[in-house]
Amino acid sequence: METLANLALGFSVAFTPFTLMLAIIGCFLGTIIGALPGLGPSNGVAILIPITFTLGLDATSALVLMTSVYYGAMYGGRISSILLNIPGDEPALMTTLDGYPMARQGKAGDALVLSGVSSFVGAFLATIGLIILAPLLARVAYLFGPAEYFALYLLAFCTLGGMASNNQAKSAIAACLGLGIAMIGLDNTSGMPRFTYGNLHLMDGVDFLVAIVGLFAIAEVFFFIESHGRDTAIGVKLEKVTIPVKMILDSFWTMIRSTFIGFFAGVLPGAGASLGSFMAYMAEKAVSKDPDSFGKGNPRGVAAPEAGNNAAAGGALVPMLTLGVPGSGTTAVLLALLMTLNITPGPTLFADRPEVVWGLIASLLISNVVLLVMNVPLVKIFVYVLQVPAWVLLPGVTMISFVGIYSLSGSYFDLLLMVGFGILGYFLRKLDIPTVPVILGILLGNQMEDSLRRAMVLSDGDWSFLFSTPIAIGLWVAAIGGFVAPMFLRKVLKKPQAITD
Repeated sequence: METLANLALGFSVAFTPFTLMLAIIGCFLGTIIGALPGLGPSNGVAILIPITFTLGLDATSALVLMTSVYYGAMYGGRISSILLNIPGDEPALMTTLDGYPMARQGKAGDALVLSGVSSFVGAFLATIGLIILAPLLARVAYLFGPAEYFALYLLAFCTLGGMASNNQAKSAIAACLGLGIAMIGLDNTSGMPRFTYGNLHLMDGVDFLVAIVGLFAIAEVFFFIESHGRDTAIGVKLEKVTIPVKMILDSFWTMIRSTFIGFFAGVLPGAGASLGSFMAYMAEKAVSKDPDSFGKGNPRGVAAPEAGNNAAAGGALVPMLTLGVPGSGTTAVLLALLMTLNITPGPTLFADRPEVVWGLIASLLISNVVLLVMNVPLVKIFVYVLQVPAWVLLPGVTMISFVGIYSLSGSYFDLLLMVGFGILGYFLRKLDIPTVPVILGILLGNQMEDSLRRAMVLSDGDWSFLFSTPIAIGLWVAAIGGFVAPMFLRKVLKKPQAITD
């Protein structure tokens, strides 16, 4: 009954005309961003975050807009995967295996509609899972002390960072870089300046939104200039779009199975939509009576990864809202947005700001319906987005970034710092060093340091206190396993072509 009462509160927030308008706009923009090859939800949310401050949105409105963009981008990634054989983002990589062959067989419309329905089933059921699981996990989080939180932050670094790169050493370097940037400013305990070099602008530390917009949006502009200066052309023409009812019904249980697999992958900190997509595809191929047809245009090879990656996107919101630990790169960006709006994710969020949490959840349910309605009849409009010339896209991205950051702080120094982070992000990616661990370090560095200090104060400097409870030990084991496991799994995860051999 309590859950139903909370949902009623959420829908009373979500059904206001302004919130509904934001959800629809977010879904539309997110689908466009997801359809553009290479951008993806992380970059899309980072690019559009400054708009929330320019418009002066409150916490609930800002979060509804950005999560609608997030879900929309997860939907949109399938469009370029199916038509161009170029994934809109990494989770959509598995969709190319059967989506593009279907398009080559003249079934591009069927593949797009099937993938849209699969995305709806995965995201909608994942939101139901969020409703059920998040309050339970929030209660468990009350058992966490400083030792447990320190281990939890370490788990986030090891798993999310470990899955983000082909090289664990580079992930560790990126995490250390982020932690080092987080230390800039006044020490929380002593009040002494650290790494400011006498610059008054750095006394308050580095604003993580400045870093995020620079590392994602501005760096993406540099890469777009370098790699996508030409206009994009459609690889497979999209003719008539119809609803393949039989194909959807035949893939129904595929969507259900893949949703559960993807949601489980999303809840695990660091696993994210890429692993959810991969696991769903492999599981469906394993139970199929005709596994050899996968990779040659099997509709279930489209339904499985799309349901899996969208379910994982919903599952990744669970640890972010309940524990304050991002489950994916995009939720790390959303976490930064919350912290900037003076909203502290964690177990107390559900009690202190129920209108934010349940308004968000209700808006996600509405957004999924909007995305389904939008992505089936309007899919031809989104296909045209693939032909947007770079000379239109680049100035828009740059303008949004600069105007948004300046409206947030009113400081020219932050604009220069944002460009500096953009240059840093460009070179990090050229060196194949992931930027997600850098963001995590900036976001969680101060909390991680505070947890370690509190643990040392409570234990009078005894380091064994960090391993003193079963929860802490379990998190340490999970962190070590999460850092080591990708060394053995990466060859399979990063080379999906081998699946069809």
